[in-house]
Amino acid sequence: MPKIAVTGKGGVGKTTLASLLALIYAEKGANVLAVDVDPAPCLADALGFPPELTADLVPIAQMDDLILERTGAEPGTSGGLFRLNPRVDDLPDRYSVTHRGIRLLELGAVEVGGSGCICPESAMLKALITHLVFYRDDLLIMDMYAGVEHLGRATAGMVDAMLVVAEPGKRSLGTARLIAKLARDIGIKNLFLVGNKMRGEEDVEFLLGNNPGLPVLGTLPAAPAAVEADISGIPVYDAVPEMAAAARDMVLELERVARVAQ
Repeated sequence: MPKIAVTGKGGVGKTTLASLLALIYAEKGANVLAVDVDPAPCLADALGFPPELTADLVPIAQMDDLILERTGAEPGTSGGLFRLNPRVDDLPDRYSVTHRGIRLLELGAVEVGGSGCICPESAMLKALITHLVFYRDDLLIMDMYAGVEHLGRATAGMVDAMLVVAEPGKRSLGTARLIAKLARDIGIKNLFLVGNKMRGEEDVEFLLGNNPGLPVLGTLPAAPAAVEADISGIPVYDAVPEMAAAARDMVLELERVARVAQ
């Protein structure tokens, strides 16, 4: 099953795209595992998970007792001895919730020592992502944040596609360019640019003219109804048919690329 990572500058709509892809693949009958790697998880809302399902959902990075149990060290410490490869195989099933055929797991992010810190919680998250990519047979959708820190070189080689979301703006595309460089540096080969909030042909032309050298998988239109859906807690997939249709075209293109690569 494909393993897809979605990333981009904060606020560009990567969670919206991740939710659209997850719901489309679930509609097609795939066993979807959606993983929220953002430090401020919001994929559950974008997917329309009922609050009663997510009330007890806690990001793995915030489970201090679990991290201590599995790594042998207190979270927040660095420089000491702890297990770099803790057991994680049971975590996706134990600490996830399911709705509309999508299993949702929140990872969260390391909040101390920087994104590259050598600490128990960082080891835990990297081990878990490695397990999800290598050893689970789910169709994996990872809602990342603006970077590739959680993807080590070995894991990166197994990601089928990284989608870099950008809106028509220089800062957004500048971040996309940096992400693309970092992703290439660790060996991610299938990188695609996705444009979001496209108001018309001028925005598409701007995106293409400032493209950081990535194949464009597709674009999502700017839609006021998407903002209303977010306020109402309704998935964009249900509320904005034109965005769902555009995302379906992207899924078809990913499937075509996968067939060509075989």
